[in-house]
Amino acid sequence: MPADFDRRPVSPEAAYAVFGLLLLTLSVAAAGSVSPAKPEEVGLSTERLLRIRALAQRHLDARSVSGVVTLVARRGHIAHFDALGMQDIETKKPMPKDGIFRLASMSKPITGVAILMLVEEGKIRLNDPVSRFLPEFQTMKVAVAKPGAGPTGGGRGAAGGRAGSGDPESAFDVVSSTREITVRDLLTHTSGLLSGGLGAAAADKIAPRGEADSLATYIPKLASVPLDFQPGTLWRYSGLAGFDVLSRIVEIVSGETFDRFLKQRIFDPLGMKDTGFLLTSAQSARLVTIYQSTPQGLQPANRPASKTYFSGAGGLMSSAEDYLQFAQMLLNGGELNGKRLLGPRTIDLMTANHTGDMVNGQFGRPAQGMGFGLSVQVVQDPVAANLRVSKGAYGWAGGTGVSFWIEPEEKIVSIYFVQGGSGGALRQDFEGAVRYAILE
Repeated sequence: MPADFDRRPVSPEAAYAVFGLLLLTLSVAAAGSVSPAKPEEVGLSTERLLRIRALAQRHLDARSVSGVVTLVARRGHIAHFDALGMQDIETKKPMPKDGIFRLASMSKPITGVAILMLVEEGKIRLNDPVSRFLPEFQTMKVAVAKPGAGPTGGGRGAAGGRAGSGDPESAFDVVSSTREITVRDLLTHTSGLLSGGLGAAAADKIAPRGEADSLATYIPKLASVPLDFQPGTLWRYSGLAGFDVLSRIVEIVSGETFDRFLKQRIFDPLGMKDTGFLLTSAQSARLVTIYQSTPQGLQPANRPASKTYFSGAGGLMSSAEDYLQFAQMLLNGGELNGKRLLGPRTIDLMTANHTGDMVNGQFGRPAQGMGFGLSVQVVQDPVAANLRVSKGAYGWAGGTGVSFWIEPEEKIVSIYFVQGGSGGALRQDFEGAVRYAILE
């Protein structure tokens, strides 16, 4: 190549070609964001959506929550996106729209998608026994109450707490499981693994988790914890263990650590730049403080993030707009901006009811009208469930106060983010306001 090659004058035609290539590159780089639109352009009312802000302000004034981010998208466009209150009460830092929230159990649908991607690739079957990937789970036992034994605490599987006082193991005997637990059992919370019963109450003693544990070192220990019931016979929420086992299965099948798999296969393709298990220093400045309600008002209750244990059950952090990319992908039948993660029929399978009537009345679910799919709850009858969403709506919530609904019938994604406090009433007000803002 001549030494003076780079100094040759560039023709206008070549300059325009380079400029066009640059624009194309920028447009590809910008792909992944759901664009805004006026509410009326997507069949919603601007005036009625403004009620969300008034409702939120009322709860903020009552100090039931510290701050809130709400987002509503319809027909592929953002029609409402608002932030109110404070990211941190002590510093009086206002809540930003791009505040980063701890997702808690809203991590689970992301883990569900990771599993289903590998199902589509033929590397996992829903009916596979867990022991295919983790041989330690081949001969599970089931906890059975001893005659006259009193009730025990709910354990980590029920609500993330600790088991009650005394020796929980003295309250039960064990029998062999009638069959092995499967991938489908874990996705639908029908495995009995740390599901709030006798076995879960003894988990801390039988399988303690250390600060340095990873999925690879900890998950095999769970095989020694007795199941709370025979697999497939009940729906009982496995708050941590079930989906952490699924996370480890993803690692084993893919050959990647779970955090890396999610980034490469889900977050990067969808443009979810603020979602992950660990934050950069810049992202940490946007991390919203968790609060708990006390007689003295809202008090900080932050939880440190593990640098070694990447929990697909509850360890992810994200912003509302980032999570919208994931939810919109699901609503679109598995695709967003030319990036396809799942096929439409797989989304149909994910959002079908796999548990019959078993979920109704469990873990705060309505007594009627509900079902459960593969990592998401499904509304079978919104009137019977007394929910302000449409039939077929699906989603899940996190114990830190976050939740989302996807409504295929209305082509709506609604996202509600708080961090602790008493946000349940505000969430119900938000759901109603979204419903009442639909004009067509």
